[in-house]
Amino acid sequence: MTQPIRTLDVKPRLPDALKEILPLSENLWFVWNHEATKLFRWMNPDLWDETRRNPVELLGRLNQDELKHLSEDEGFLAHMQRLYREFQRYMSARPNGSMLAKSDPKILVAYFTAECGVADCLPIYSGGLGILAGDYLKSTSDLHLPIIGVSLAYQKGYFRQYLTQDGWQMETYPENKFPTMPMKLVRGADGTPLTVAVDLKGENVQIQAWEVNIGTTRLYLLDTNLKSNSEPARTITSELYGGDREMRLRQEIILGIGGVRFLEAMGLKPSVYHMNEGHSAFAVFERIRQLREEEGLSFNEAVEFVRTTSVFTTHTPVAAGIDRFHRDLMFPYFESMARSMGISFDVLLAFGREEPRNSEEEFCMTVLPMRLSLWINGVSRLHAEISRKMWKKIWPNTPETDLPIVHITNGVHIPSWISWGMGEIYDRYLGPRWIEDPDNVKVWERVGTIPDTELWRTHERARERLVSFTRKRLTRQLAKRGASSRELAIANDVLNSEILTIGFARRFALYKRANLILRDMDRLEALLTNEKYPVQIIFAGKAHPQDQMAKDIIKQLVQTARRENLRRRMVFLEDYDMELASYMVQGVDIWLNTPRRPLEACGTSGMKAVANGALHLSVLDGWWDEGYDREIGWAIGGGEEYQDHDFQDEVESRALYDILEKDIIPLFYDRGPDGLPRGWLGMMKASLHKLCPLFNTHRMVEEYWNRFYLPATRQASHLMADGWKALKELAAWREKIMYNWEKIAIKDIRTDEVVEIKIGTAYHMEADIFLGELLPEDVMVEAYYGRLGPDDRFVDRATQVMQKAEDLGGQTYKYQCDIQFQESGHFGLTIRLTPNHPNPESRHSMGLVIWGKS
Repeated sequence: MTQPIRTLDVKPRLPDALKEILPLSENLWFVWNHEATKLFRWMNPDLWDETRRNPVELLGRLNQDELKHLSEDEGFLAHMQRLYREFQRYMSARPNGSMLAKSDPKILVAYFTAECGVADCLPIYSGGLGILAGDYLKSTSDLHLPIIGVSLAYQKGYFRQYLTQDGWQMETYPENKFPTMPMKLVRGADGTPLTVAVDLKGENVQIQAWEVNIGTTRLYLLDTNLKSNSEPARTITSELYGGDREMRLRQEIILGIGGVRFLEAMGLKPSVYHMNEGHSAFAVFERIRQLREEEGLSFNEAVEFVRTTSVFTTHTPVAAGIDRFHRDLMFPYFESMARSMGISFDVLLAFGREEPRNSEEEFCMTVLPMRLSLWINGVSRLHAEISRKMWKKIWPNTPETDLPIVHITNGVHIPSWISWGMGEIYDRYLGPRWIEDPDNVKVWERVGTIPDTELWRTHERARERLVSFTRKRLTRQLAKRGASSRELAIANDVLNSEILTIGFARRFALYKRANLILRDMDRLEALLTNEKYPVQIIFAGKAHPQDQMAKDIIKQLVQTARRENLRRRMVFLEDYDMELASYMVQGVDIWLNTPRRPLEACGTSGMKAVANGALHLSVLDGWWDEGYDREIGWAIGGGEEYQDHDFQDEVESRALYDILEKDIIPLFYDRGPDGLPRGWLGMMKASLHKLCPLFNTHRMVEEYWNRFYLPATRQASHLMADGWKALKELAAWREKIMYNWEKIAIKDIRTDEVVEIKIGTAYHMEADIFLGELLPEDVMVEAYYGRLGPDDRFVDRATQVMQKAEDLGGQTYKYQCDIQFQESGHFGLTIRLTPNHPNPESRHSMGLVIWGKS
């Protein structure tokens, strides 16, 4: 086969009148601007859909006659020019409020993520983790914050799903053509592609990067598909979550180590590195190496600085979903890295083990960033609790409640997911500030001013569009499988745009229990075929290619939907993507979520549906555990957790049917003389009012900014000042603490000799503490007290700092305090010693604690 001697990209020749369309096509701002998508659809509606809503490919495939016709269309030109002015205003706007005014001018945050779902035309995501990252970067743009994204440029992205005749999932992997997508190759000052190299088992693998503009935010996608690399190296960034364990290791080296090197090559100096899940955790090793080689820091000094400026977000509440690598797999990739960091390979491995000295334990990509990040969070309140339970072995002597894992609950980028009609309603009744300030509770208080008639008609139109879209998509997928004319006719007549519509769409995994509603088919059939109060349900979602059990669930759903009496009321749509997700969250009445608690870290699909006026029906897991209120939605169960899963499924499926039969269906069909479901509309408004200001990515980004990014940047500036003076002192202090901690002891504890005390009465405690080589200012001595359960374990706790009262000589000091109990109950007390770290956030991160003994 003849091979080309060179390649080049041919761009469309745009008439001068259309020059403003080019910058609009090259920035993903259009994804969350309805007027922008309307503009591109205007150019050629069929081609717009065929290109998966890719404006760069759309322009490239329009012929010159079409472009000439558009350049003479006054209506089109006026729309384009108005939109371009709006785009310019957006790009030049100042940061929201005073967020940057209070910041260090050098602040720059690098956000590392293995997948990123921003747009359909950039398919480098698989599910919730990627969609969250995309929504996060959209909000950083809206807030005009100095945050950049780093991910991988997957040549094949994630798989496309299609179903066989019997409903079995199959996968295809169409290749992404980067030159025809809204992205540009990063080039150096000489115009040639900028590259960096990473050593992979002796091979010098070259990495280039593509820049994606997401409003004012830049996302850099790393790519190893260069001719200068070997064939195995070129395929590293080929497929999202593809290949074996070694391929996963190689991808994560490229993302973490390659990402840090590429930012440096571009002259970018992030003050904070945020690792969104553990895939990019090797970045901490590269940063330590750079600090040693370029700044002359010792290993311990570099570790202290990296820890202070690293943020880690864990998303996985299931141990099986976390990457772990065997020592033998790690050795050829990291033996030289360990030497360049100034440590042995075994010490490097210890950073990724829950038990550092356990040579049999595999290296864990969650343990590594937890050990080397000062700022750690789960993605919901419940998930943070689960994470503290999962990872307590990292800090073996610290109570779960004190472990340094907090929660910042996920959100969604509301403008990206609401229908055009809902956007108009929000503009009209909430005012334009709702887009700029969606986490402002006062803005959402105005939901009550929306007329019931207008809200309901808008929602009904969205349901109509969902039904129309479902029919077209179902007909298309059946036609591809060679379905009969009768089947195609039925597909074109499924669903009813006027009846109660339930949506269930997400990544298919066993714990998400998509088939829970199938457990009692008699009750389900009665619901779906009721002539007076009918119900319909739409399913969508992909199973991992190796997850046979999840594929079985899809097959079960598809075959159930083909039953003659159900096929017009139950549908499974294949190839779940952002377009399908948008239609579903905009058009359903109920969003159904049935995970096995507590295995849903957060889950954000329900938040998208809620922003469109849908009501949420879910197990109390993830975000719904903190968002639920009986006035705004429904809960399956009361937050119970079961050992017997079959019994749990039986109990919760019955609860699901009961809620549908007794609460949801009667409320939906309870219509007034004007045909409006007033009770339902009241819940819709209450849901919008309470949930939208909380569960959005603007609030989420601002939390990261204020709680993590700003303090980390300020501490970094302090540590770097005067030739790293404060850092060297902190590292020396830490070494002193670690070396001397085992020598200190609580020698004697004295308390009031009483067994009862009245509320408000002072209770005196004293302790003699031997500090050895440490000083009183090196330690924090606290009274630790709280209610006791039947097993004499603390069920809650409070602390009070004990003050040094006397130097007893011999490096021993007397500490004391008076405690006043403000509530009655059965209490326990003890004394706790921890390092008095200069950073209060780090007190428990060292894992050092000494407890009083009776």
